[in-house]
Amino acid sequence: MIVAVQVLVGGLLLGAVYALFSSGLTLIWGMMNVVNFAHGDFVMAGMYLAFLAVVWLHAGPAVFTIAAAALMFLFGTAVYYALIRRVMRGPMLAQLLSTFGLALLLRYSAFWIFSANFVTLPTTALSGTVRVGPIFIGVAQLVAGGVALLLTAGMHRLLTGTALGSQILAVAEDRQAAMLMGIRPDRMQALAWGLAAAAAGVAGALIATFYYISPTVGESLAIIAFVVVAFGGFGSVPGAMVSGLLIGLIEATSAFYIGPVYKDVVVYALFVAILWVRPQGLMGERV
Repeated sequence: MIVAVQVLVGGLLLGAVYALFSSGLTLIWGMMNVVNFAHGDFVMAGMYLAFLAVVWLHAGPAVFTIAAAALMFLFGTAVYYALIRRVMRGPMLAQLLSTFGLALLLRYSAFWIFSANFVTLPTTALSGTVRVGPIFIGVAQLVAGGVALLLTAGMHRLLTGTALGSQILAVAEDRQAAMLMGIRPDRMQALAWGLAAAAAGVAGALIATFYYISPTVGESLAIIAFVVVAFGGFGSVPGAMVSGLLIGLIEATSAFYIGPVYKDVVVYALFVAILWVRPQGLMGERV
């Protein structure tokens, strides 16, 4: 029983990190109907930024997490102005291929710079475990899950409870009407890309404290992000939060009771089954 509870807690904490980087992907879709195939590689970039900060600068978790958020925000904004703003004028295929090409560029740049070897972070302040009642939890997982959950809730609060969020949602609803109200759509869309990339960067820095780092890790994380977003409902940050936690729980319990090899099979089977019944996802709006 104690082991089962420990598995459930671990799944929830990992699911919270899934929710954080998936919330950025769903924000981009809800804002511009653009599918960002490079989103998983944004997470990978955040992981390597954390690795470089620890190895070169001996920075602590707080420093490299904030640095990853700031640098990835700037990178996401630059990607919007240099690439996305231009391809949005073209057909949907151009948008899909451009983000897919960006993913390959980031992935093979990481191969070139860091090689194909897997690396992990050296010992940090988050190393070790803590005891909560009868169960033991990794400090890194506990901090990562808690911070990720707070930041995901904060993003939802930003979008629904602030003037800036109202402007972002106005552009998502009707770009032309937003322009007539004095809102600058390009600025809001660039901000959305910056926030999405920052969420991915923070998630990458957090997950790097207990997960392996490699140039290909973004590929598997991107698949998870798409499953979480489609499961929760495209464009819904609360949906991403709920489905991220559920996916984390399903992965953890299926790996424990069935076997780690089969956890992805269980996740994708349930994913397909739910979308068969509710194609718009748990919290998405029916079209």
